[in-house]
Amino acid sequence: MAIVKTSAKGQVVIPRQEREKLGIKPGSKVIVEIVNDHIEIHPLPEKPVEYFCGIFREGSSLTEALLRERKGDLEREEKRASRFLRTTGVSKKRKGL
Repeated sequence: MAIVKTSAKGQVVIPRQEREKLGIKPGSKVIVEIVNDHIEIHPLPEKPVEYFCGIFREGSSLTEALLRERKGDLEREEKRASRFLRTTGVSKKRKGL
């Protein structure tokens, strides 16, 4: 465990040995989060989208939920459009719908 000193701007230097263990290089991005009474620093993968792809394999699919929601939106839009066509006296056959 290393002890580091904060600068006047609140900056700290992650010791070389710890950076090397985690693969943190100059210009790397890290995640900084508060956990209870301390701060944790985690390296952000170079390609985060590819890294996190498939992380939620168990449980519900967000894609399926989005498709269900979009289908509901489409049904509501069609219902709203059919009411509009009825109120204006224009038939679907005449409009080519």
